[in-house]
Amino acid sequence: MRGALNGSIGVREAWSNLAPGLSLGYVHGREAAFAEFSVIREIVISLPFVGRWLARNSPARRVPSHGTDLLGERYAIDFIGVDGRRRTADRRDWRTFLGTEPAERFFAYGRPILAPADGIVVQVHDGEIDHVGRRSQLTLLPYALGQPARVRQGVGAIAGNYLIIALRDSGAFVALAHLRAGSIRVAAGQEVTVGQQVAACGNSGNSTQPHVHVQVMDSPDLSVARGVPMAFRSFREWPRGAGHPQIRESGLPGEGAVVEPLPVPEPFEAP
Repeated sequence: MRGALNGSIGVREAWSNLAPGLSLGYVHGREAAFAEFSVIREIVISLPFVGRWLARNSPARRVPSHGTDLLGERYAIDFIGVDGRRRTADRRDWRTFLGTEPAERFFAYGRPILAPADGIVVQVHDGEIDHVGRRSQLTLLPYALGQPARVRQGVGAIAGNYLIIALRDSGAFVALAHLRAGSIRVAAGQEVTVGQQVAACGNSGNSTQPHVHVQVMDSPDLSVARGVPMAFRSFREWPRGAGHPQIRESGLPGEGAVVEPLPVPEPFEAP
């Protein structure tokens, strides 16, 4: 399903706006940045949300984090919104164990998704439906068996509603996926600043419960992109099994950790 907000701008146009001195060329048949960008250089961005979120499929646990290099996912990470008790939803009932659940009962659904860095939006895809949630093994197994069919349907069936931002001065791109249908607030070619709301969390694409998928890559074309290592700045982390948080200036959340971004200090002005 295609949405009215779908759109993209050229890589050369985006990079000429963000990094005028960056040279471009063709590598293996696609555009790539030379000299100033390496696919192994770690890109540091901000967490794209406020509040507490649970880290899943973290590259701190394994690489490729999602078990594949396809679609630029090598260093991707997922975040599921939680409450102060690490719960992902406000209730459990017979549907939790035997059927599907409305997406609205999950804390992540509809939460604001923020730009994790300054840059230019180079691609927007909207119009994919938000699915019901699945926590029951009775519903998860048949859904998993449908994975090959979703892959054949294309990027939208996997990523759902998504947007891609060309990051300022780095030559890299960040993708935010599984966004809520109709929630994307930006268009291709629009400049965004870190912390700006760009969409809302949804359950579109290949997703069993509402969450946001974040990845950095070397191309805005998900069909050929290669994943790039990333880290997040300034967050509080509750490691799995730990009762007390630790402050992280920069790094990757551990698998099963709960994270919360730290407030950005106001600029100091001399009296």
